[in-house]
Amino acid sequence: MHLEINKSLKNFNTFGIDCLAKQYISVTDVSELKTILADPICSNPFVLGGGSNMLLTKDIETLVIHLNLKGIQILSEDEDSVVVEAMAGENWHEFVLYCIEHDYGGLENLSLIPGNVGTSPIQNIGAYGVELKDSFVSCKAVEISSQNEVEFNKAECDFGYRNSIFKQQAKGKFIVTSVVFRLSKKNHIKSISYGAIKDQLSEKNIENPSIKDISEAVIAIRKSKLPDPKELGNSGSFFKNPVVNTETFHAFRSKYPAAPFYELSPTSFKIPAGWLIEQAGFKGKRYGDAGIHKNQALVLVNYGNASGQEIWDLAIHIQEKVKELFGIYIEPEVNVI
Repeated sequence: MHLEINKSLKNFNTFGIDCLAKQYISVTDVSELKTILADPICSNPFVLGGGSNMLLTKDIETLVIHLNLKGIQILSEDEDSVVVEAMAGENWHEFVLYCIEHDYGGLENLSLIPGNVGTSPIQNIGAYGVELKDSFVSCKAVEISSQNEVEFNKAECDFGYRNSIFKQQAKGKFIVTSVVFRLSKKNHIKSISYGAIKDQLSEKNIENPSIKDISEAVIAIRKSKLPDPKELGNSGSFFKNPVVNTETFHAFRSKYPAAPFYELSPTSFKIPAGWLIEQAGFKGKRYGDAGIHKNQALVLVNYGNASGQEIWDLAIHIQEKVKELFGIYIEPEVNVI
């Protein structure tokens, strides 16, 4: 373990924001993590994973712990399924590709989502009709205050739409160190109902897709819509799709009958935030080095030297305009630091 002072975090966050960590340390195993947490220097630590779901608006004054725990192992398997554990520092997309290579089904729709495995249950990541919770078994975590190892099962994680216990009552109290998934080995349940996936498969004349076919379709779709953070700073979708009640939904639909929506229940409706932002006129706009991507209005981008505060100011402007026009509040999906 090596403590670094005034470490630039520009290469450790996908927005490419050049903020400093006043103190920075990288950990590669759980015992190191416990040792650091027990040290008096470690008061209210900032835990850094893949840096893909955050916007830094200031320097980090507390100790930054960069979680570089690596490893994938099979815990058990039978003819139908396999239970796989991945350490928190594994790159999410690389883990998905590992599963597809071994014909383990369940995560293919979540291909190319940026970030690491450790943050996946915190956010309950999801895409194209699939969420992490669908394959989730449990996760291990270290309690910051006591350094005790704790295991959370699916029910205890209290998963919701882009939400979990780790964003609510357990926020800032635990560091996820590994995640366990149950994946299929045969008779894969394939989720291809989304039109974009259907279109992509149809273009390739694929009628009975493999999980690899689905993954490749998702990758192609995401690449066509979302910029590569290595080329253009971003954190993927900046806002959540708002979920509204019946009254709000009917008032909205009466004004905008052609607007897309998804019925979650008879009293709950999801409206695409990207559509709202695009209709508000923001798609492709640029304000200095902060902007909205030309192909996907949900994605805020850093064209080079934008500060985190400039991007956040733009996000607030978008929120206010969408609320003014549609009477709907769009909530950030990204953690603003």
